Amino acid sequence: MDPTPANKPLDRTPLWMRAASLVAAGGLRAWMSTLEYQALFYDPSVDPIHGVGGQRIYVFWHEYILIPLHMRGHCNLTMLLSKHKDADILFRLAHHMGFECVRGSTYGGATEALLELARRGQHMHLTITPDGPRGPRRQLAQGPVYLASKLGLPIVPFGMGLDRPWRAKSWDRFAIPRPGSRARAVVGPEIYIPPGLSRPELEERRVGVETLLNSLCDEAEKWATTGERREGAISVKRQGLDPNLAAPRREQTADATNEPVPPPSLTVTPPTPRVAG
Repeated sequence: MDPTPANKPLDRTPLWMRAASLVAAGGLRAWMSTLEYQALFYDPSVDPIHGVGGQRIYVFWHEYILIPLHMRGHCNLTMLLSKHKDADILFRLAHHMGFECVRGSTYGGATEALLELARRGQHMHLTITPDGPRGPRRQLAQGPVYLASKLGLPIVPFGMGLDRPWRAKSWDRFAIPRPGSRARAVVGPEIYIPPGLSRPELEERRVGVETLLNSLCDEAEKWATTGERREGAISVKRQGLDPNLAAPRREQTADATNEPVPPPSLTVTPPTPRVAG
């Protein structure tokens, strides 16, 4: 399936980039498969492998994007990625790892991307790195909160951490895991944003989500570093949508596709989401 049929970027991707992203996907799987993964869930049902509870907006910091890319492909997820050329390989990589993508930017194509996310959010989960693509690091843009309010979808914050990762000299201090090291996730509850909020009210909710996500991330990083046992922690593995649930979901999606769906009612006035890449 073409992950972005409206923009059709695959047709314009150079052959060398397609080959490089395919090799990178294989290398990433091999590298990330050496890690030991554990997670703490406020509510385990929010894990997208279960396919229950409707659509959600998953948010996590840009620096830890490798973990969900490896662990949760083929889980009915659409990722928002920048239109900038430096995100082209990431787009192809996400495609090979089992994610659909929407290309957009706060500097160009933002309205189009937001409308496409609203359309995808009717039958898919959305994933957004709310501090990408340029930062500031670990500061949450208002876009995900605005989308959650408009679409009635809950936000699920994913705090992640690695044991003493190598850090790139980039704006986000991008985390590169050491082979065989520990990866930890602390996943918060679903956060519902009421509709019809004013700008100050949206800002208040944005600060709340940012604070919680930073707290979860700090906890996950501490856990990864110490390696201590945590009550309720579960081992997690790379896994797509539960096959027992995938078939009914495909049938529901097919039924929905056959019915006329009105375009989402969305007026883009607040700041639009920052995007991965």
